[in-house]
Amino acid sequence: MGIINLLAGIARHTVKRVRLALLHRKCWQQRSGAVLRMQGLEMAVTDGANFYMQYKDEFVNRIYHFDAVRPDPLIIDGGSNMGMSILQFKKVHPGARVLAFEPDPELFKILSGNLSRNNITDVSLVNAGLAAEEGETSFLADGKAGGQIAEQGSVRVRMVRLSSYLDQPVDFLKLNIEGEELAVLTEAAQAGKLRQIRELVLEYHGWAGQRQLLGDLLNLLDREGYRYLVHDFDAETCFASKPPFRLGPDTTWFCLVYAKRNDLLAEGK
Repeated sequence: MGIINLLAGIARHTVKRVRLALLHRKCWQQRSGAVLRMQGLEMAVTDGANFYMQYKDEFVNRIYHFDAVRPDPLIIDGGSNMGMSILQFKKVHPGARVLAFEPDPELFKILSGNLSRNNITDVSLVNAGLAAEEGETSFLADGKAGGQIAEQGSVRVRMVRLSSYLDQPVDFLKLNIEGEELAVLTEAAQAGKLRQIRELVLEYHGWAGQRQLLGDLLNLLDREGYRYLVHDFDAETCFASKPPFRLGPDTTWFCLVYAKRNDLLAEGK
């Protein structure tokens, strides 16, 4: 049985690599505004590379997968971009209720259009970003997936607190908000509402030349009663963390942090 399982695993890995190679060839060179179709989905894209990376991570590698405990789980999606994560959530959990945040006004238009063309319902869209403080701020848009709060940004966007939306239990929180994760979760914890969240996945951004905050983030989750796992994507999404290591002053890297409340783990829920 060991050999059979080994061969089956090799076969699955090979099929996956072939699928991704074909997807890469189909999508990578697509330009902004192109409409791509994949497994019954139809999406206007920011660009082909962004579509490929998101589809690979979210539909193939399932980085935001979770097992729902009710037919209509409540999901908060921070940093919805062009809507890939929402389409994946609704494919796995058709009855899910999703609250989605996207600050970039141009990406918000693409997001709204993609949900409409795929007949996605029970999704509330908020044209704002998540931050520690409410108000307006400068935003440096890149038109893809790397827009972030920055003083040199030419776009003004609205920011809101996550805690303002944690008035009921949340089944799953996804955060991909370009470095604001720690500030957002800290504010929610200080408001006494972080534990409304059952489980979460966030993307940590290790920006070159900026403070290292991963330790602070993990300590916060530990203090708030969460057990966590850390994963550094695959080599396509994050090559910098793969051996042999070459850490330089310009090295930027990413990782995923998955966390679930300890009390739920203890109860087997």
